[in-house]
Amino acid sequence: MSMNYRLADMLALIKNGQQARLATVRCQASHFLGDVLDVLKNEGFINDYRRVDLENNKSEFEIDLKYHEGERVIKEIKCISKPGRRVYYKISRLPKFFNGLGIAILSTSKGVMSDFDARVAGVGGEILCSVF
Repeated sequence: MSMNYRLADMLALIKNGQQARLATVRCQASHFLGDVLDVLKNEGFINDYRRVDLENNKSEFEIDLKYHEGERVIKEIKCISKPGRRVYYKISRLPKFFNGLGIAILSTSKGVMSDFDARVAGVGGEILCSVF
């Protein structure tokens, strides 16, 4: 039986799409991935995304990648928690990524949010990925 980790698949699509200088990429849609894309959009790492409905009650996200003066905005995107090893942090021990220039995306009890928003809300959680 094949098991896919959709978050890692989406992050790989974004990374590979930016390296190939594509304008848009497509990935499978889910509510969880939509929340992660909301954080990426609010933090300015992607331009926008939209849900595209397909046949057989399936849908995909079409993600508009962002470039600044011909250079990709996302220099590094890395999945931290994986199905075999989940990584959790309390708010007091939450590390800063890339000396505070990058962000971490967390899954908390208050939803999916950036590490800055988690510090403001005072909640810790599972670190899904880091973006720089």
